Amino acid sequence: MQTGGSWRCQLSRTMRLALRWCRPHRAEHRGGRAGGSVSQLWSYTKVMLKSLYYNSLSDSDTLFDCVFEPIYWFVDNVTRWFGVVFVSLVVMLTSSVVIIIYVFVIPTIIRRYPVYLSCWHLCCGHWLLVMISFHYYKATTTAAGHPPKHKVHVPAVSMCKRCIAPKPARTHHCSICSTCVLKMDHHCPWLNNCVGHFNHRYFFSFCLYMTLGCIYSSISSGSLFLEAYNAVESYYQTPPPEFTLMETTSHKCIIFLWVLTSSVAVALGGLTLWHAILISRGETSVERHINKKEAKRLRESGRVFRNPYHYGRVNNWKLMFGVEKRSHWLSRVLLPSAHPPKGDGIVWDLVFKRDPMAI
Repeated sequence: MQTGGSWRCQLSRTMRLALRWCRPHRAEHRGGRAGGSVSQLWSYTKVMLKSLYYNSLSDSDTLFDCVFEPIYWFVDNVTRWFGVVFVSLVVMLTSSVVIIIYVFVIPTIIRRYPVYLSCWHLCCGHWLLVMISFHYYKATTTAAGHPPKHKVHVPAVSMCKRCIAPKPARTHHCSICSTCVLKMDHHCPWLNNCVGHFNHRYFFSFCLYMTLGCIYSSISSGSLFLEAYNAVESYYQTPPPEFTLMETTSHKCIIFLWVLTSSVAVALGGLTLWHAILISRGETSVERHINKKEAKRLRESGRVFRNPYHYGRVNNWKLMFGVEKRSHWLSRVLLPSAHPPKGDGIVWDLVFKRDPMAI
């Protein structure tokens, strides 16, 4: 009886549905309903697409970042991979300069110059070599410093949208390292490392001593370069002068040495001078752009921007090198020193309270 009743119910329901669909006015109703469904679907699709790229906080910068995100990804990955190549290139070029100096320049200096000048060149050259090697090794192997991820109570000024973690003052996210860096200055491909709170001194000292070393090599080998250049020019005379293989190799190596050191001295000297200006102002490369925008914003409202981390030029340099007393200028600046910087890079002493609108 239940089977028969169920069968009759299903048949009755099917007949009612068929009659309902066969009514004359049903066609118009279905057309209107179909049109309404298409309109609703299109409206929903527009809302869905708009939600992917638009919200109340979006602006032209956000749209620009979204459009160029594939390019940023490509550049970040290429830079990360090329970092190893750049570090190898620095080591190879520096080693070639050192080898040329030991094989060709130093013997000439000892043979031509008095004893006191030879001793001075040997001491000054080896001091610069030790300082360059030490600071480059420390700059590449020392971590720049990162905010603690497991501590809840970290003094922060904002949240990092990439790390989804509190971001302390002077901290910025490095897209190449995929992490936040304390007092980030920039990501240096020649170090294959970020320059931040704990290795900023090593980076600047390397740039400074490398520039001084290149200037010293370029000046001290200037007379040798002129002799080698004139000798190479004489190769094309008729008949050519007779030089041994050692002499021709020496000429070419000295020319390579002078051209390389002079070029690096000009290029790296400009970079070192720029960072020296930033240190005197109490800024990093990233903060320079931020402070410039903030100064413009305050200028439009009739106010003057002041850097809260500018402690005075002399104090900025002391803080940079970790100088706490006079003897530290010798032991921590003019000699290799692995002392850590002052502070933890999370909490900073402010000269005055910063505008809360600043980013």
